[in-house]
Amino acid sequence: MKIVIYQVLPRLFGNKGRKASHRAKGNTQNGTIEENGVGKFSIFTPKVLRGLKEFGYTHVWYTGVLDHATQTDYSEIGQPANHRAVVKGKAGSPYAVRDYYNVDADLADKPEERMKEWEQLIARTHKAGLKVIMDFIPNHVARNYNSISAPEGVEPLGAGDRTDWHFWRDNNFYYCVNESFSPQFDREDYIEFPARATGNDCFSASPSKNDWYETVKLNYGVDYCGGGATHFNPHPDTWHKMLQILLFWASKGVDGFRCDMAEMVPVEFWHWAIAKVKNVYPDIVFIAEVYNPAQYRSYIHHGGFDYLYDKVGMYDTLRSVVQGQGTAEAITYAWQAVDDIKDHMLNFMENHDEQRIASQFFADDALKGFPAMAVTTLISSSPVMVYAGQELGEDAHEAEGFSGFDGRTTIFDYWKVESLCRLQSSDYRLQVGDNAIFDLYRRLIGIANSEVVAEGKFYDLMWLNQRNPQFDSFRQYAFVRYTDKEALLVVANFVGEERNVRLNLTHHLFDAMNNFERSEKLSTLNSQLSTRFGKVVAQDLMTDITAELNFSADEPVEIVLKPYQVCAYLIK
Repeated sequence: MKIVIYQVLPRLFGNKGRKASHRAKGNTQNGTIEENGVGKFSIFTPKVLRGLKEFGYTHVWYTGVLDHATQTDYSEIGQPANHRAVVKGKAGSPYAVRDYYNVDADLADKPEERMKEWEQLIARTHKAGLKVIMDFIPNHVARNYNSISAPEGVEPLGAGDRTDWHFWRDNNFYYCVNESFSPQFDREDYIEFPARATGNDCFSASPSKNDWYETVKLNYGVDYCGGGATHFNPHPDTWHKMLQILLFWASKGVDGFRCDMAEMVPVEFWHWAIAKVKNVYPDIVFIAEVYNPAQYRSYIHHGGFDYLYDKVGMYDTLRSVVQGQGTAEAITYAWQAVDDIKDHMLNFMENHDEQRIASQFFADDALKGFPAMAVTTLISSSPVMVYAGQELGEDAHEAEGFSGFDGRTTIFDYWKVESLCRLQSSDYRLQVGDNAIFDLYRRLIGIANSEVVAEGKFYDLMWLNQRNPQFDSFRQYAFVRYTDKEALLVVANFVGEERNVRLNLTHHLFDAMNNFERSEKLSTLNSQLSTRFGKVVAQDLMTDITAELNFSADEPVEIVLKPYQVCAYLIK
C-alpha cells in the first residue's frame, strides 16, 4: 500500500469565519479569534473523514495540534495569553510549543475538555479507516513554555538547569550567562534573564526578526559554543524528557510523528528514542523534516526514521521545471540521487512551509503545476502528501497578518480560507465537474492507490529520448511503472502548448518487465505479451479515454499531449 498523507491545519480547515454578530464580512487583517474565527476538531465529522478516505488518503497529518504560544487568553483553564513580543501572529506559531502534554485550546469546542476532544478525533479518524499523524517538535519550545498538564512526577523543562553555565549536559536550555534577552526589535516589557539561546541555533541574547526569536533551543548534549563537543553518555536529561513525551502521545493512539527540524537534533538521540518507542509501539511511523542530503542515510539507517522529506531533491527540481528554470531531464538526476533509499522518501509539492502552487510566487496557476504533482506522486511507491487546499488550487492571495503576502497560507493568524470552507462544507465530497483541479487530484490519488504504483517497478524513459527530435526532453517527462500483470505509461507535459509526441521505447524495458520478480512473461498484456510488440488498447486513467498505442520497441508510441496534460496509460 502506498501511503498518501493529507496535511491539514484544523485551525484553518474548520474555520467558518466570524460570528454572525459581526456585521462586516470577510477577514480582518491581524484579526483576533473573535473577529476571524477558528476551526475546531469537531469539523472533522465522520462524513468528512469518510470523504477523505474515499478520495484515497491513508493518513491525516493534523498540523498545529500541540498547545502552543498564542495571544488569545485562556486564563480560565490556566493558560493566559502569552506576551505578544514573543508570539508570532495573534494565533501564534504551532511550532512554538508551550505545553508538550496538551493540545491547542483554540481547536476545542470546550477548551477545558480539549484533550478529550482530541482523543475523540483520533478515534473518529481510525473508525473512518485513516491513520493519524501529529507533530513532534523536539528542537525548540516557546519562550513562555509552561506545562500545566504534565503527568505527575514529570519535571518541568528547565527546572533543574544551572543557569550560570552556558552549557551543561543536563541543562534543558542553553544560557547567555549574565545577559538579558535583548532582541533586535522592541521587546516591549518582556523580561528574560538570563537569556536563553534561540531555536534556530542563535546562541546570542540578541536574535533578529529573521531568527526564531519566539522559541528557545533545547539541549541534547551538544556544546555548540565549545567546538560542538558531544556529551551523550550518560544520556542527557532532555533525552529522557523527550522520550516521555513521545510515549505519552503514542499511548493516545497516534500512528505517526512528523518530526519538526529533525536534523537539528543529534541523530544519536533519534537512534535511541525511536527504538524505544517502537519497542512498545512497533507500527508507529516517524517522518523527518530534513534538508541536508548528506545526512539522509544517517537519519534512516542510524537514526531509525521511516521517511524523510524529499524537498531539496525532488521538490526543488520539479519546482524549477514548472517555473521554466530547469529541465525535465533533471528529474532523472533527482530520483537517482536517492535511488538506494527511494522507499524512505516522502514526496510533495505543497506543505505549510512552501508556497502554494497556484500562488503568483510559484506557478500562478494550479493546472500549470499539476504535471509536477503527478510526477512526484507516480514516480515511486514511497509516500506522497497533499496539503489541504492544494487540490482546489488555493492561491494564498491575501496578506493575512504576521505572515504577510508571501504565497503561503498563514500558520500564524486566525483566518477563514474560502477553498477550505468549501471542502469541509461539502464533507470533502465535491461532485465531479465542480472543480477541474479537484477532479484531476481525485483521479491522481486513485492511480496512486493502484497496485502498479503502490508495488510496481520503475523504468525511466528519458535516457532513450534525449536526442529524440519528436520528444522535448526539456519540457516533457516519461516513465513506466510495471508489475507482472500490467504496465502504466506516464507522460507529463510541462508546457502550455499542445505537443505531438513520438516516444521511443526499448527492448531493455520489455526484458525488465518480463523478468520482474522472475515472473512468467506478461502474457496478459493485451494477449500479446509473449512478444510484447504491436498495437495494444490502453486506457488513460486520467481521462478514462482508451487509445490504440504501439507499445513496441520497434516503433515510437504516438501521443497527443494537451497543455500541461499528464497521460497515464494502463496496459493490461
